[in-house]
Amino acid sequence: MMRIAFVGLAAIFAASAFAPGLSTPAMAGDREIHACGDEHVLRRIVRRFRYQVRHVPHLPDVEIESFSRVHQHRYLAKRKGRPIARRYCHATVSLSDGRHRKVWYLIEGKMGFASIGDGVEFCVSGFDRWMVYNGSCRVLR
Repeated sequence: MMRIAFVGLAAIFAASAFAPGLSTPAMAGDREIHACGDEHVLRRIVRRFRYQVRHVPHLPDVEIESFSRVHQHRYLAKRKGRPIARRYCHATVSLSDGRHRKVWYLIEGKMGFASIGDGVEFCVSGFDRWMVYNGSCRVLR
């Protein structure tokens, strides 16, 4: 039974690799990762922040309303010895309570689910209750 499941899963991944519209454009032999201001990345941060404030105890019930001053402050290209391209970004977010907070985020190439898409890690200043990204989001800076 397990063998059938593995064969089926392999067939799905193989078919999706050749399906039109699912592949991303190649640039110089490899795909570029999303930019800091890409709508896909910002929507993912908004969605995951909403989940975080609802499921982590003692966080205020707020949402991200907008991003401003979005910029990249470091880019580490994929190369020998570094198999994952990384883009470090920073922005200011306006929250639904009227406050402005800094958000630091990292976009990693091909680090999405099952290596499909880019992975996004983020930290909103003051909302890292369990110190996952160290004090003041230091890990993502």
